[in-house]
Amino acid sequence: MEIRSINAMRGPNYWSVRRHKLIVMVLDLEEMEERPSNKIDGFSDRLQALFPGMFEHRCSVGTAGGFFQRVAEGTWMGHIIEHIALEIQSLAGMEVGFGRTRGYGEEGVYNVVFAYTEEKVGRFAAKVSVAICEALIDGKDYDLEADIQEMREIREDERLGPSTGSIIAEAEARGIPWIRLNKYSLCQLGYGANQKRIQATVTSETSSIGVEIACDKEDTKHLLEQAEIEVPRGDIIRRERSLEETCKYVGYPLVIKPVGGNHGRGITVGVSNYEEAVVAYHAAKEVSSAVIVEKLIIGEDYRLLVINNVLVAASKRTPAHVIGDGKSTVRELVDIVNSDPRRGYGHENVLTQITINDLTKSILKGEGYTEDSVIAEGEMLILKDTANLSTGGTAEDVTDIVHPANVSMSERISKIIDLDICGIDIMTTDISQPLPDTGGAVLEVNAGPGFRMHLAPTKGLPRNVAGHVIDKLFPQGKTGRIPIIAVSGTNGKTTTTRLIAHMMKMTGFRVGYTTTDGVYIQNRLLMTGDCTGPASAEFVLKDPTVNLAVLECARGGLLRAGLGFKKCDIAIVTNVSADHLGLKGIHTIEQLAKVKGVVPETVLPSGYAILNADDDLVYEMRRNVDCNVALFSMDEENPRIKALQRMGGICAVFENGYVTICRGEWKMRVMRVEEIPLTYGGKAEFMIQNVLPAILTANIQGISIEDMRAALETFIPSASQTPGRLNLFEFNNFSVLLDYAHNPAGMRALKKFVDNLEATVKVGIIAGIGDRREEDNNEMGGIAAEMFDEIIIRQDKRLRGKTEEELIKMLSDGIKMKNPSIKTTIIPSEKEAITYAIKNAVKGSLIVLSSDVIPEALDLVKHFKELEMRGEPMEAQSGLC
Repeated sequence: MEIRSINAMRGPNYWSVRRHKLIVMVLDLEEMEERPSNKIDGFSDRLQALFPGMFEHRCSVGTAGGFFQRVAEGTWMGHIIEHIALEIQSLAGMEVGFGRTRGYGEEGVYNVVFAYTEEKVGRFAAKVSVAICEALIDGKDYDLEADIQEMREIREDERLGPSTGSIIAEAEARGIPWIRLNKYSLCQLGYGANQKRIQATVTSETSSIGVEIACDKEDTKHLLEQAEIEVPRGDIIRRERSLEETCKYVGYPLVIKPVGGNHGRGITVGVSNYEEAVVAYHAAKEVSSAVIVEKLIIGEDYRLLVINNVLVAASKRTPAHVIGDGKSTVRELVDIVNSDPRRGYGHENVLTQITINDLTKSILKGEGYTEDSVIAEGEMLILKDTANLSTGGTAEDVTDIVHPANVSMSERISKIIDLDICGIDIMTTDISQPLPDTGGAVLEVNAGPGFRMHLAPTKGLPRNVAGHVIDKLFPQGKTGRIPIIAVSGTNGKTTTTRLIAHMMKMTGFRVGYTTTDGVYIQNRLLMTGDCTGPASAEFVLKDPTVNLAVLECARGGLLRAGLGFKKCDIAIVTNVSADHLGLKGIHTIEQLAKVKGVVPETVLPSGYAILNADDDLVYEMRRNVDCNVALFSMDEENPRIKALQRMGGICAVFENGYVTICRGEWKMRVMRVEEIPLTYGGKAEFMIQNVLPAILTANIQGISIEDMRAALETFIPSASQTPGRLNLFEFNNFSVLLDYAHNPAGMRALKKFVDNLEATVKVGIIAGIGDRREEDNNEMGGIAAEMFDEIIIRQDKRLRGKTEEELIKMLSDGIKMKNPSIKTTIIPSEKEAITYAIKNAVKGSLIVLSSDVIPEALDLVKHFKELEMRGEPMEAQSGLC
């Protein structure tokens, strides 16, 4: 079997609008297409032996054991691999359940689709599930545990930590969008100008001075002492020669720790003599240049969590430990503790497994034990020198018993240190009593404290502390969203996107938008190329200057990774026609419509899906949306428009020479089309179709008719505002029209416009497109034969899987079928084709150039225009095109 490709969906996608995290593996079964599971001796038994937990996979049977029943009856390997990929992720601690296996459109080739929680784990699962299946087919042994452990390790490297993850989960529950900004814990909550950022439990509103103070234990202790808050007696030293004198001054027992440490690194507790102090000093020195020598406070370890200057949780922490039974060794006791199902690898479970490392061995040696020693019954043996959960410690929630004086003290500390989120470590014998009464003390104040002990304590009530973070960042139910207008369809997407962006800019929005030409932030081109995928959408949504996004969404990005956003406010589908069929498993126009239909399905319930009522496939998309529907049509008598009007809905129509908005049956005429520059006096009918959804969008956004008119009047079909979309260059004796028409529907629309233009001779420069079907290129050639008096066939720079000769033949065949006598010249180079056409242009002629690399073609035509204006010979400049 051969894996052709593995793609990870990260947003709404062709396979599921609601399940965003999916792996899509294109798998060629090769000869296994002829060998379903029931034709392989012993396969079912081997599968059940390796994966007994798959008994819970119900499959289409709908009952436990259903999948095994399907395997026994006979099913294809793609289906089995889907289930293996799901099961091995679950065995590694990542519960997933959604999967689909569907034909790719080629014999024996399948889309194997399954859910993941961490993308790298999902990709790994895809590959090894095929290897596992092949081993089962061949009856070979397979080391499953090694794969499962590797998946756990990948997950721990890739996943958000429990604190960051809890904040993200709370944000999602409140409808707040988010983007991960790096491979660690830096995340953006909200979009554009409304965004906030977090890095673990440090937020974009956290005081940098507060973090610096908290990270400097000397400064922290000094400020707390000045504020009459109990802290342990101690001093800070930087040289070993000061150690002995300081130990005598403070008095044993001691705690020795680094000034800038965190997560318990370099801390030694219970130092009782100078020899131990020297060892502890050097351990602390490995972490920090300055070392704290502090009086050991007797009591229990408590963490108080303060968010937005309010105590929200308190926890009693106990270091990793075992309790002797009089017969088991230390190692055996650790194994018993680790058998608790709540303990897992890293952060996968509530508790972390205890490991016996060098630190543990050192502690055991200090107690007179080794890992093979038997501990007396009932004796509690501490195995770590800190109470961190990440080293196997436990936590008990004590929020409800914290004394009011300690509550007030902790909230005061958060203001003294100036931290919006802080963890205060206290040692005391009784947290329910004021700290001075118990002889306790504040040990540390932590910026970016961990939430894990509060979210899932070993004992006591879990606390939704992440909710308090979101309350602070997004008060009063704010979501951090900005308006998102998404535009999809086969033709007209880019012009519609640009027109809407222009309208919004004219009314004061700071707009970011994506197109096939690039990404624009406030009218500045910041990325070039086809930028209609999810990465480009995220580029706009991450920009802190943008307060409205207009995003062109093409099929390629949708099939490759899904959408770059989960919800939008307005979605437009211009039309659906045959384009790119036969690619990425999309073979029919109905499948293509399903791809485009993902976009309107993401509209918020309060938003609008704006659909083309003249297109049956687009109109059908209304059935799958959970939002308001608005329609547009070139025919005000369209029954679909009339039905919506009777229901009081909103629509836009072309009627009596006007583009008009209708609310119910009331008409609001916006502008005569002959006065809209984009329509070339009404001759470019397809441009009118682009104007209709744009004015609907403007109306929904609350833009006045007057402002719409002003925007339409100033949106000129030119190289600057609509590059490659009906760009007309008037030379002295001829004209050049440049357009992006790249499929039969686009060519037919262009033909309608060109038919309305006067010219002595119409010359077309066309190219075959490598990622289109043969019949599509034939049709493009046929339309050109009906459209022009002379044709020049050139070639795109990117042949996209076909040879130059194949593409020329496809176009030529189409031309001959319609007009075998038409003059046809083959000039593969676009630069040479344009130069030839312009040099040989007759008086009054029109040259129509269909180009896919718009900037280069535009530069060359503009170069010729400049030469004419200067009265110089028409010669192409080196480097152009």
